[in-house]
Amino acid sequence: MNQKINWCQKQKKGLELIEPNDNVSQSYFNDADDSILTMNQIMGKWKIITAYYACYNALYALLIKAGIKCEIHDCTLELMPLFGFTPEQQRFMKKLKQDRVDVQYYLKPMPIFDSAQIKKFVVFCKSLAEQLHEDNLNKLREDISQK
Repeated sequence: MNQKINWCQKQKKGLELIEPNDNVSQSYFNDADDSILTMNQIMGKWKIITAYYACYNALYALLIKAGIKCEIHDCTLELMPLFGFTPEQQRFMKKLKQDRVDVQYYLKPMPIFDSAQIKKFVVFCKSLAEQLHEDNLNKLREDISQK
């Protein structure tokens, strides 16, 4: 993981420590919630695309709350262990991203997925955000700085 995070820190728009921002974080959580509502109302390839962005925006909301800006999706996903995501949750997000890419760019058939799992991931991100306090925020940011 260290090598990937180091690589991300060296990339333009890859990984940057910024001032934590609760308002922007909340906006991303709101967008995640809106994406879930949309996902439940649509069909076809946009369903998986919207599902991915619901989860990704919830994860990004968590990063922004922690004061981490990262515009490369793979780099964002690499930060998941630092927030306490399980290996299973990390695999889930990586697979969801790959499914989104396959459907959106390679016009592959949409895979079957569990919409409840999307909502569960978003709720988990919100619970992690509620647990972020100054002491663990400082530790998290210090861990990233040392990578």
